[in-house]
Amino acid sequence: MMVLITYDVNTETKEGKKRLSKVAKVCLNHGQRVQNSVFECVLDPTILKNMQIKLGKIIDLEKDSIRFYFLGNNWRGKIEKMGRETSFDVEGTLMV
Repeated sequence: MMVLITYDVNTETKEGKKRLSKVAKVCLNHGQRVQNSVFECVLDPTILKNMQIKLGKIIDLEKDSIRFYFLGNNWRGKIEKMGRETSFDVEGTLMV
């Protein structure tokens, strides 16, 4: 299923900047960045749950937030884009 993950990490301290980097790294391991703090991820329920546990251990629940938007399996018609295109087809063939 497609999950849109957004986050807001308080970076007023050195620790906050470290948390921001760690959150981004976890998200990069599971999807593609489409904006600074927004990732599109195609995940199965087990990977999603493991990701949520990891992220929950990183963030400061008093200062930071993460949101998960579930677009489901028929997500292609639910995303509209304007402007510069920097993403790739997350379910397509990737040639390296």
